[in-house]
Amino acid sequence: MTMKTLIGLGSLSLLALAGCAGTDAASQMPAPVETVTVTVEAEPAPTVTVTVAPPEPAADNESENVAAESAKSSSGEKATSDRDESSGQRNARKSAESYLEYSAFSRQGLIEQLEYEEFSRADAEYAVDSLDVDWSEQAVKSAESYLEYSSFSLSGLIDQLVYEGFTQSQAEHGANQAY
Repeated sequence: MTMKTLIGLGSLSLLALAGCAGTDAASQMPAPVETVTVTVEAEPAPTVTVTVAPPEPAADNESENVAAESAKSSSGEKATSDRDESSGQRNARKSAESYLEYSAFSRQGLIEQLEYEEFSRADAEYAVDSLDVDWSEQAVKSAESYLEYSSFSLSGLIDQLVYEGFTQSQAEHGANQAY
């Protein structure tokens, strides 16, 4: 896939495209909502849609933020939402979730896997730490997986789990539960 560079537009240019920028003070406020679609020839043709909306009053934003935080607290979600994440963090988190759906990982092993996929160390650590994972349970699953296709002594299994990145206590727990 060939990447092509698109011309970057500043916010003033986008406002001008939307017909919201003007020369006098009165016309510098954006219209209620304007949408502009710009299509650039490339394969496949990317489409950029810009929606300009006037800022909401500060009081409304505060009450929405309080309501959102309250909803997060009551639902047990972490304070981090998709809007608070960079695209690298979000993609690393989604990749980590996907890995954990079909395989057992230690925290360290999952970070290393994400780094192998060329996520930055910071994004990989963010992703792994943003998930609610019982690493001791992951050690049990990993130990069970090893025992399905190979024979291990208890101490050998513990050593293998430590090598895989589990802490000593997680490895001992996993091996003892699976053995």
